[in-house]
Amino acid sequence: MSLAAPDLSSLTPGARRVLDAASTLFYERGIHAVGVDTIAELAGVTKKTLYDRFGSKEALVIAYLQHRDARWREHLDACLAAAPPEGSERVLTVFDAALSWSDANSPKGCSAINARAELGDGADGRAVLLEVQRQTAWLLDLFTELCASAGLREPQQTAQAMMLLYEGAIVTVGMATFPAPFVTARACAATLLESARGDA
Repeated sequence: MSLAAPDLSSLTPGARRVLDAASTLFYERGIHAVGVDTIAELAGVTKKTLYDRFGSKEALVIAYLQHRDARWREHLDACLAAAPPEGSERVLTVFDAALSWSDANSPKGCSAINARAELGDGADGRAVLLEVQRQTAWLLDLFTELCASAGLREPQQTAQAMMLLYEGAIVTVGMATFPAPFVTARACAATLLESARGDA
């Protein structure tokens, strides 16, 4: 069963401070490492206010993930709006957007992937798992749509390859295995897209 996060557009000032504090702490320290007392203290509210606004720590985690996802989508939408209206260059724009986003917003990698890894498969993490799956399914659907719009052969299979490159790059960002993984992922994606174009 999925937990619905609060409507972020209607958050009270106190709830917004809670979400901002939780977002900073969850991303920097990890979800398990951060208790509601710490969040409430940083936000300058009582624990009662936190629970009144969000209901539970798990619901606050969902709100945190959805808030970051909404910000990422806004960034990606802006990048796609500035990209050529058609062709495989739009697929590569996802990697360009991820590069500019991760530099400023995701030095520790993807918040959703990190949350999934931290919470594991237990019942306590079920709602988080569903939220992560929702986000990754959306991105795969977007890749599929972009590949199909570009007239590529086997757009679904190509989109899956793009997803592997994207997720591999964002994990590599978090691990700091080597510099600029999205640059490498984009170059690999360009080669695959050229092959997928064929006679299309």
